[in-house]
Amino acid sequence: MAIWRTDRKAPGLTLVQRRTIIGYIFIAPFILGVILWWLLPAAVAAHLSLHRWNLISPPRFVGLDNFERLFADPLLMQSLHATFIFTIFSVPIGLAFAFFLASLLTTRIRGIAIFRTIYFLPSIVPAVAGAVLWAWIFNTEFGLLNVIVRELGGPRIAWLQDPNWTMAAFIILSTWGVGGTMIIYLAGLQGIPTMYYEAADIDGAGRWAKVRHITLPLMSPIIFFTLILGLIGSMQVFTSAFLITNGGPQNATLFLVLYIYRMAFQSLHMGYAAVLSWLLFFILVVLSLIVFRYFGRRVYYEN
Repeated sequence: MAIWRTDRKAPGLTLVQRRTIIGYIFIAPFILGVILWWLLPAAVAAHLSLHRWNLISPPRFVGLDNFERLFADPLLMQSLHATFIFTIFSVPIGLAFAFFLASLLTTRIRGIAIFRTIYFLPSIVPAVAGAVLWAWIFNTEFGLLNVIVRELGGPRIAWLQDPNWTMAAFIILSTWGVGGTMIIYLAGLQGIPTMYYEAADIDGAGRWAKVRHITLPLMSPIIFFTLILGLIGSMQVFTSAFLITNGGPQNATLFLVLYIYRMAFQSLHMGYAAVLSWLLFFILVVLSLIVFRYFGRRVYYEN
């Protein structure tokens, strides 16, 4: 069997050049992916933002008209409000819940692997199946959640019909997929050396003191990483809102990505949809910079 060797001589090429070529061959799929699936679509969106196009007739140059429309669009402000409210509540709740589950799953009891699998499974359930399941759970008449609420003596809640409750329903739904974050936290918790906890026990530290002074500082890089991913993911929520409420009731769940979809493929305002896409991109950039500015300095690195 032939084995590729980087030290085999080739005419006209030095060892460093051969290794450089091999390196570029290995990273070529990633480079092509960035060009085809990021840079090229971004360039097309930038071009369309200056045009009016309905997918049928040729694009017509309109200059900054699409950008001026941003300041006179009431649905845009409503979609931004819904998106930010969802992000503000769902991200910290999801991270805290995932950390809590990971802390429980670090205990050494019989069958712990089964519990880890059970808590992780929802994160790999297809989004469409999950949306159908939660639509049944939130059903006003026979949904599982209302059955539990009424058994506890509470009133029947119109989770998906009342604008005052719909956002709460989606925040609850967001905890369904914390299994991936939980696994990341679980790996981080298992990587903390036990000698730190043993030293804390000798000093008489309690459970909360060990969490505050050992667990959280050593886990801060992982928490910071999942916070960034959580912010980006929550700002791009689409599937559940599209399948369960389609932005309703009264546009209470008209998240920004869903609004972009409506403008592009229902109203056929491709130019304005491109402007909205760039707006989402700049919002994510600004949020990421804010998080790096105010939370990045609080991350503890052992070295």
